[in-house]
Amino acid sequence: MIVRTLEERAGTEYDVGTDTWKSRRLLLKEDGVGFSLHDTVIKAGTETLIWYKHHIEAVYCVEGEGEVELIETGEKFRIVPGTMYVLNGHERHYLRGGAVDMRVVCVFNPPCTGREVHDEEGAYATAE
Repeated sequence: MIVRTLEERAGTEYDVGTDTWKSRRLLLKEDGVGFSLHDTVIKAGTETLIWYKHHIEAVYCVEGEGEVELIETGEKFRIVPGTMYVLNGHERHYLRGGAVDMRVVCVFNPPCTGREVHDEEGAYATAE
């Protein structure tokens, strides 16, 4: 059994961030459970290009607000607490923070290793 708290991950190597987001990685590939679990804050007023071409990501919003815009179609989806979305088609998209920070819980398959940040295409590298 694995038991962890957000507080014990904060400020460690499992606390990864950029100018637009901060992600506390709670479960990773090394844990051997077949997926990774992240508690992520999308900073208010920011925009991040994302294309998980090597991963499927499910996202559940628990606080704040934001928006996902699919690049191929231009469709926009408002994200508020209680909203879940899955990028099951490897959709290229913009993730935008709203007027306040948005906190989401993310699940990745295959699992992330823990240090990933988006490359110039908005992707994470394949897990080794």
